[in-house]
Formats: sequence, structure tokens, C-alpha cells
Amino acid sequence: MTSVPSVPSEPSVPPGPFGLPGPSGPPAAAVAEELRRLQQLLPAELGPGLSERELDEVEARFGFRFAADHRVFLAAGLPYGSPSWPDWRHGDPAELRAWLARPVEGVLFDVEHNGFWHPNWGPEPAGRPEALRIAAAELADVPQLVPVYGHRYLPGTAGEFGHPVLSVHQTDAVYYGNDLADYLRYEFTGRSAGRSRARATVGFWSYLLEGCPETAVSTPHDPYATTPAEAVEHLRMLALERLIGRRVEDEQLVQAGLVALVLDVGSPSLPLLAGLPRAEHGRAGALFGQVLTELGLDSGLPQESARWEPVRWDAARWESVRWELVRWWLRLIVNGSTAPATGVEVIAHEGWGALARPEALRPLVELAGDREQGRDGTRETVADAIRAEADRLLAGPWPPPRG
Repeated sequence: MTSVPSVPSEPSVPPGPFGLPGPSGPPAAAVAEELRRLQQLLPAELGPGLSERELDEVEARFGFRFAADHRVFLAAGLPYGSPSWPDWRHGDPAELRAWLARPVEGVLFDVEHNGFWHPNWGPEPAGRPEALRIAAAELADVPQLVPVYGHRYLPGTAGEFGHPVLSVHQTDAVYYGNDLADYLRYEFTGRSAGRSRARATVGFWSYLLEGCPETAVSTPHDPYATTPAEAVEHLRMLALERLIGRRVEDEQLVQAGLVALVLDVGSPSLPLLAGLPRAEHGRAGALFGQVLTELGLDSGLPQESARWEPVRWDAARWESVRWELVRWWLRLIVNGSTAPATGVEVIAHEGWGALARPEALRPLVELAGDREQGRDGTRETVADAIRAEADRLLAGPWPPPRG
């Protein structure tokens, strides 16, 4: 593997998104080094990085510009061995063009078939052909999205860096990392800096994200455990939520510890976690980690450390974690621990979207749309339908068939 090209000293510019240097200069050397190090964790082969000339040729051939940190990443090494990694050196040009066109084509599909219309496009025409014509003309001016991996994209903004990585399916867009380095940690190791800081930074795509619930926000739910086994399950699910980058409040950790203690779950550190006064809730994370270790719940999970050397998991392992969490969120809906609308919203963006829209979850996600848009009866009726669909999914095979 080639080494990262030398990076000039960080210019004196105002801070940009997420604490990185501002957009008017090259990424800091530390950012380049972090991207190089993260490449060693990828479940992919690494070929020689693209030279500056090769990067320029790719941009000229396909008519876009890489963001600055995207260029540094590809210069460090070119991932290959999976069709999810764009092969900018030897890939089929037609396939790469189709990949680049996919985000806009997905929006146009929703314009034609699902009634999507951006308010800045003016009055929506009555006919679909005219609506498509206007939408296509408007979308020709939006910032290009450039694939990083699968349907995860970075804006193609020359000379800029620190943009969040987006997962885009038609008009369903979700944050997948504060920036490129945070995305790589999140996608391939399950760890994240905490995506609550992420903000859309490019025109049209910001609009799609405005309705997206903050992916790092904690899942509000009431304690439900009535047996030691349920209390242990609750602790494990909180650990998995933290693992995929969702925020779990210190108060939730203490509360889960208290319930487990009352139910006689055996862990030497459990009384310390459960008894933390509010002024010391900052210790909850460390004590929670000790409880996981004592209960054997951290086996195989990436460990927190100052050096942050996580376990390398493949995509199938992370997919299984997502499905396990989806099942838990469904249980929270069915047992009344979380509101149906809240639970299905989390499932839509952390399950359905993250798992590439499995058809088995589509009816549940569509019920959420019915609720928000006032279709198919009252909100209470839709909430009942969400509970019934969640119950049906839990009664079937797990994970459910993808067909």
C-alpha cells in the first residue's frame, strides 16, 4: 500500500464543520493520518492509492470534483474486492456513471411516483411529465454526491472537507457520520464520535435531512424488565445502541443498572452504577462498561480505549447487530415501553434505512408515513396498526426474509 502524500501544514483559517480546519485549504495532517489508519480496519483489499494525476483524470472523465478529504482517502489506498467500493481506476465507466447518477434518479423517481416536490421549485405542475422536466432542471444545479461505499455519499465540493457522509435512497437521506473519518469508524467498526454534531452542509440535500430524526439521539423508553433475564437483555441492548453510534444518556445507564440490581442480577459493579448520585453521572459510562464485562456481555464487542483499537467486524456481523436492535425496538413498541410513533421512527432510520430497505419492514415504515400525513384514520388507529405490525414481525422468523 502506498503511503499518504505529504500534507502541507494546517493553514490559519477559521474552524469549519465538526472542529476540522475551515474549507479553504487542505485537510490537516492529522486528518490524513487518521484516514490512512482507518483504512487498515476496512474489510477490503487495498490497492495503491490514486495519484494526483489519476484523481484529476477521474474528475475530468466523470464531470465532478472530490471533496478534499475524499481525495486524501483515495490517495492513501484504493479499496477493492467488493462491488460496494467504487473502483475509480479499473471500474466500468458506465457503471460508475450510473452510480453517480443514482441519487438524482432516486429523487426523480419519487417526484414521478410518490408526489415529492421541493418548495423552492415553485408551484407543482399538475402533469407528471412537466413536474419531471422542472425537477430534472433544478437537480442539475444541486451539489454532486460522490459515492464512498455503496449508497453512502460525500458531496463533491472541491477543496472542502468535513462534510457529513450521507446514506441516500431516493428522498430518504440519513446521516452516517460527522465526516469521512467518523463515517468509516461507524460503518466498519460501529463506533462514532457521536453524530449529534452532524449538520447538512450542502444545498438541496439539506432539505431531505431536515425531517430526519437525529440519529444519535437516545431512544426514549420506560424500563420494562420484570425478570433478571430481561434486565440483562436491557443492558445488552443499551450497549448495542452505543455501539452503532446512538447516544445513551447517563441517566438511562443508571436507571437500567438500578432495575437490574433490584432484580438480583449478579455483578460487583452494579451497585456502584445503580447508586450513582446525579452529580456523579459522568462516571456512568465507565461503570456500565465494567458491568458488561462482569456479566460477559462485552464478549466480541469493540472495546473503548484511549488508542481506540476496535475489533474488525465484517458487514454481515454489523447487519446482525442491526437486526437484533430492530427486534428490541419492536418489543419496546409491543410491550408499551415506547410510543409506537417513536419506535417506528427509530426503526425506519436505524433499521430499514441502514439495512438497505428490507421489504419485510416496509409495511411498518409506511404506517409511520400514514400517521404523519393523517392518512388511514386517526393517529390512535395508526398507532394500533403499528403495534399489530410489530407483533406480526416478532411472531415470524428472525431476521425476516428479505423478499
